[in-house]
Amino acid sequence: MSASDRIVVVGSGAFGTALAAVMASEGRAETTLLGRDGALIADLQSSRIHEAALPGIRLPETLNFTVDPQVIAGAEIVLFAMPSQVQIEAARQFGPYLAKDAVVVTCAKGIDRASARLLTDVLEEALPHHAIAALSGPGFAADIARGLPTAMAIAAADLPIAERLAHAISGRTFRLYASDDRTGVQLGGALKNVLAIACGIVEGMGLGDSARAALIARGLAEMSRLVAAMGGKADTVRGLSGLGDLVLTATSHQSRNLRFGIALGRGEPIDFSRGQLVEGAFAAAVASRLAEGLSVEMPITDAVAAIIEGSLDIPTAIERLMSRPITTE
Repeated sequence: MSASDRIVVVGSGAFGTALAAVMASEGRAETTLLGRDGALIADLQSSRIHEAALPGIRLPETLNFTVDPQVIAGAEIVLFAMPSQVQIEAARQFGPYLAKDAVVVTCAKGIDRASARLLTDVLEEALPHHAIAALSGPGFAADIARGLPTAMAIAAADLPIAERLAHAISGRTFRLYASDDRTGVQLGGALKNVLAIACGIVEGMGLGDSARAALIARGLAEMSRLVAAMGGKADTVRGLSGLGDLVLTATSHQSRNLRFGIALGRGEPIDFSRGQLVEGAFAAAVASRLAEGLSVEMPITDAVAAIIEGSLDIPTAIERLMSRPITTE
């Protein structure tokens, strides 16, 4: 990586487009957004507005667009900005195009459902000759694309790689903090989605802000226990990818996970067969299984997983949480 890295963002959804836009606006790196929908990419190239994902936000003239995966061959940094459950598929599809020393950054906040493994572990297995990093933290796509001040975390197994990525991607309005705790950063990003669903349920049922605050605090304790059990640093969850992202996602209606929880709390029908599940819904079941296997208590996560799968109703879940044995904090 150099001072003038070429960067490709794979995935033309809201988050991928926002990341590409904020990097291109700095003008330091040649930045390309790689999508698969030819009509969308052509429209973005001509209009510079992604109406479906980022309505009304003009994308910089310095941002390139393409559907040709060959562009990856010239990039030093490649960001995977597609949902967590298709990251392994992307690795298989785009791996052959990666340059020898290219670094891959996963930008999804989830756990691979099929293997119950962290995304960096899954990608490392699929791309064994490339360094794999993870970007996570409190950042809504619209805020990033508008150039509003945003800070997130980026983690790699080797801290110098994380630091170089932070310098390459950061800009005037988008600041990255480097970490070598990929486990903590990724679990923080995945589990905060689960807890945001729980906070949404509380809001949807009208249970009050005191209940939301309790969920955030006790949810953070759950996060730290699982992170430590999986070899990460418990302190990481008190940073941007844990506490920071949890506060944002659990309180803002821009959060799809919060809105999903609100719908559950209100008893609104969720059509699970039509793709209405959010990242937190996938992560809940996987995290619950992981915790059970590691003998880690995660009652809030367990409750959310059971509610989503239909084996537990919300009033019973609340009663069980409130009647747990009294312990020290």
